[in-house]
Amino acid sequence: MALKPIWMGFLFVASLCPLFARGDTIYLKNGRQIQGINPIRQNGKVTFETTAGTMSVPESLVDHIVSGVPPIAPQRSLNSAAAELQMAPPSSSDGASALQSILRNGAIDERALAQIDARASTGAADARARAAETESAASRFELDRNNLGAALQHADRALTFAPDQIPLLLNVAYLHLRRGEYQTAQDLLEKGRRSDPDSADIERLAGWADFGLNRLPDAVAKWKRSQQEHPDPDVARALEKAQRDLDVENSFREGRSAHFDLHYYGEAAPELARDVLRALEGDFEDISAALNYTPRKPISVTLYTNQLFQDITRAPSWAGALNDGRIRVPVQGLDRVAPGLARVLKHELTHSFVNEKTHGHCPTWLQEGTAQWMEGTRTDNRAAAELLGMYDRHEEPSLTVLEPFWTNLQSGFARIAYEWSLAVIETIETTSPGDLERILDRLDEGASPENAVRATLHLTYADLNAAAADYLHKLR
Repeated sequence: MALKPIWMGFLFVASLCPLFARGDTIYLKNGRQIQGINPIRQNGKVTFETTAGTMSVPESLVDHIVSGVPPIAPQRSLNSAAAELQMAPPSSSDGASALQSILRNGAIDERALAQIDARASTGAADARARAAETESAASRFELDRNNLGAALQHADRALTFAPDQIPLLLNVAYLHLRRGEYQTAQDLLEKGRRSDPDSADIERLAGWADFGLNRLPDAVAKWKRSQQEHPDPDVARALEKAQRDLDVENSFREGRSAHFDLHYYGEAAPELARDVLRALEGDFEDISAALNYTPRKPISVTLYTNQLFQDITRAPSWAGALNDGRIRVPVQGLDRVAPGLARVLKHELTHSFVNEKTHGHCPTWLQEGTAQWMEGTRTDNRAAAELLGMYDRHEEPSLTVLEPFWTNLQSGFARIAYEWSLAVIETIETTSPGDLERILDRLDEGASPENAVRATLHLTYADLNAAAADYLHKLR
């Protein structure tokens, strides 16, 4: 999420070009497909016309081109908003006695658990049932501690011992959803549906998978069926969000490039859509090199009028853009990518990289500090003086406080949160090059934010704040 820039608030006068009725399909080597017209190979690139204007991709990425086929439905990107859905895990048996049999000093005794699993390998029904119950209890134990990787390993083992138990399958699917692995979860749930076609729990989780894959009509349909069978407040909130997006989706036009699906409202300028895609493709290469990571799926981008941005996102008034899995940007009054919009696009694209690289496990201070660093913002003398004054008065923000989402922050504290987070990332990047990437890797492995910092920088949160203050002193 980016703070609102000063260029918001002008009026639009441009209109859209019509959508193509038929065209050519450019097939990329990574499986991506792009709809265009009149592709030309020249100077190492394939150039073609799209609904967003003239686009090009490196020829080395192109597998083949098929002419004269109808437009294909847009491929949609991984949606980290789905990872943020507050949905409870599937109900399961208590498992307290099973858990106690393998719990030692507040942690899973893997040796004791391995012995239970080994006895199950004999094929005896009671031994397999015990192993399934114990592995399931271990999975719930790790889930309660937000150790999703370990929880998934135990859930998978439980399912191997009792593959016909739908609750165990639902638990594995739920954990894949929490990790942002939506297609894997969907495949599991389809298998479960064949055994239990009327399950409200299957429809609830399958809707989550569709939402994560940006299949909004399917998500809405499945969540409605789930609500009919078993009303649930979590599903009701998710359904409201999906329905809001779906209600306006038909009024959006589409453009595509090698790494992006672009949706833009009917009042947006086609030349702006073209420039946005070009800017994002350049940013994609920069961020990929900086973070040593390349997202596996195309990234969705939506351009809005100011009012529609507020109506759809329900973002706080100080937010100038939003990334909830789609990059959502209000662009009213612009017909090209001006410097302010360029910074916002790179900021929000950084969120897409970090979200996918860490499977949504990155704390907000690290997200926002990294996004500002990547967009090119640096701490100035005014901000340094203000932050140092707060630090000297022991009023600096705690990084623990800055871990959760910032959508409820008041505008004054939001500004401080952004500035302090940027100072912390500047400290890391200027004193320990490469450690930011290593922190992100440890977050993806399941480490807590402070443990990831401690393991990489050998600093506590308090130590890192002190290091940031030392860095700020050098700026003055």
